[in-house]
Amino acid sequence: MTEPQILDVITLGRASVDLYGQQIGCRLEDTASFAKAVGGCPANIAIGTARLGLRSALITRVGAEPMGRFIQEQLQREGVSTRGIVTDPARLTALVLLGVQDEHQFPLIFYRDNCADMALCEADIDPTFIASAGALVITGTHLSTETVRAATSKALRAAKASGRKLVFDIDYRPNLWGLAGHGAGDARYIASQRVTQQVQPILPDCDLIVGTEEEFRIAGGHEEVGAALRAVRALTAATLVLKRGPMGCVVFPGAIPDDLDQGIRGAGFPIEVYNVLGAGDAFMSGFLRGWLKGEPLETCCTYANACGAFAVSRLLCSPEIPTWPELQFFLQEGSPQRALRKDAALNHLHWATTRRPQPETLMALAIDHRAQFEELADRLGVPRTRIEPFKRLAVAAAAQVAAGRTGFGMLLDGTYGRTALFDAAAQGFWIGRPVEKPGSRPLTFEVGGDLGSHLIEWPVDQVVKCLCFYHPDDPEDLKAQQEERLLALRDASRRVGREFLVEIIAGKHGPLHDDTVARVMDRLYDLDIKPDWWKLEPQVSAQAWARIDATIRTRDPLCRGVVLLGLEAPEEELLAAFEVAAASPLVRGFAVGRTIFAAAAEAWLSGTIDDAAAIADMAQRFARLTEAWQANLARKAAA
Repeated sequence: MTEPQILDVITLGRASVDLYGQQIGCRLEDTASFAKAVGGCPANIAIGTARLGLRSALITRVGAEPMGRFIQEQLQREGVSTRGIVTDPARLTALVLLGVQDEHQFPLIFYRDNCADMALCEADIDPTFIASAGALVITGTHLSTETVRAATSKALRAAKASGRKLVFDIDYRPNLWGLAGHGAGDARYIASQRVTQQVQPILPDCDLIVGTEEEFRIAGGHEEVGAALRAVRALTAATLVLKRGPMGCVVFPGAIPDDLDQGIRGAGFPIEVYNVLGAGDAFMSGFLRGWLKGEPLETCCTYANACGAFAVSRLLCSPEIPTWPELQFFLQEGSPQRALRKDAALNHLHWATTRRPQPETLMALAIDHRAQFEELADRLGVPRTRIEPFKRLAVAAAAQVAAGRTGFGMLLDGTYGRTALFDAAAQGFWIGRPVEKPGSRPLTFEVGGDLGSHLIEWPVDQVVKCLCFYHPDDPEDLKAQQEERLLALRDASRRVGREFLVEIIAGKHGPLHDDTVARVMDRLYDLDIKPDWWKLEPQVSAQAWARIDATIRTRDPLCRGVVLLGLEAPEEELLAAFEVAAASPLVRGFAVGRTIFAAAAEAWLSGTIDDAAAIADMAQRFARLTEAWQANLARKAAA
């Protein structure tokens, strides 16, 4: 009996952590810092196909250590099934160091000596799991040694027995076959009869074979590309896809013509080449999106060429593969840039459709206050060193309310909340962290110099929060100064891959009308400032929230939404503001501070209550707000 198909594609083989040099135009010897990403052809294809809307999975091994866990967690974030991944207790996850020296040299070093994925064995292959997918993708590296070749052969037999499609990405890396030294990881072709003899026996079972000219030369055992393709065709009826770099690709579903340009082709996309590494995996992801959905081969080629263009125009491998909305936008709208990484619209779409998942509702205790705590400590005559332990109590109070549930968070600073930040991270909280100098108007950053150089030290899941006192009727020179700082915030946050939240308080410097805050947001959107989150003061009416909703939906429908701030309002006023805001579908929750912690802070710093009493007081106040917010959501859902 044939197993039900619950996946579109399973890939099998390499899974590594790629460490990409962030300095462009230098040798690896001179590289100073690296960006980390999931790598390895099969892992990249699993991620790429998932981004393009296919249900994908990966079969591999990873080490029982942080790099192995990173691969599994990132695959899960990407929507890739990890059921087929085995954790190897004895071996380390493979690492790859890569760089961009110039437009022709892309040095890389494979750290794969006895690595986890090369220990994949027949026992790791579950035929039932293989049968659950419409197609199996294998790659050439996992034919290079007896153990992984046996595992690959078992997977092929299982796919064939269940009537699934077989896809072969030749993925020839001479270095991984022991044909080049450790320093020759970028070698693309070395003729080898041994490699040809290991590759050819699997060709008859394949439905689709994809490779570069060099890869078909190794598969066919001939130096001339046409002869190599005809040798492959003599062994298999598979559709053959020849990748030709900037020339795109050509597909041969049948006989190989004398003129290779007579094969089936799709649209090409001339772009600036930034880094060729990973382009083939993006290409395969795009081709599979079309092929497994039954699209014409011309369309498959177009998808593949476009995905490859994205990859070569950006730095990393899997992180740069486009999502389905991004690909569709590009095919429909094109780009004014040959260097796609410089296209602001594509960059925003890519960022917003690949960022880490976040809860739909956010209930946060905001205790990132610095100036207010300093004033309180000075007034009470206690040392400012007492502020930090109090913030840790606030985290304990929030944790008590959250009780392990999702959707809870904290706003915390690094000035007096350094250890509290560690506590909050251990709780799995959403964390926002301020960068503004408290009370500054015009906006000034708390850190001197370049903001991005400071943000690089922050954990990747911390959100950059910036409060700006901005009224649409402010003087033009003041608005210009504030906008310049917000543009710097945007650039720094995106450069280092951090989400950012813009908090706008308009009511302290002018009247609040139904359109006041929406006018501010429209102005910032005009400047192409698109925060992941907005944090806004309570509005005067439901009409004001409706204007804000319309602005976000029109200007950035991928925005995560709005959280409501408190402004030290009495609890009763906040509850009323909650009811007004709850009518807005884009208000995701709240981030309230002094309404929750002010009384406890005064009493604890003055020594009239102990730790337990302070935690209990803040927990009670926070709990009442979360219960009120959840009740509003429940009423809205029932309406």
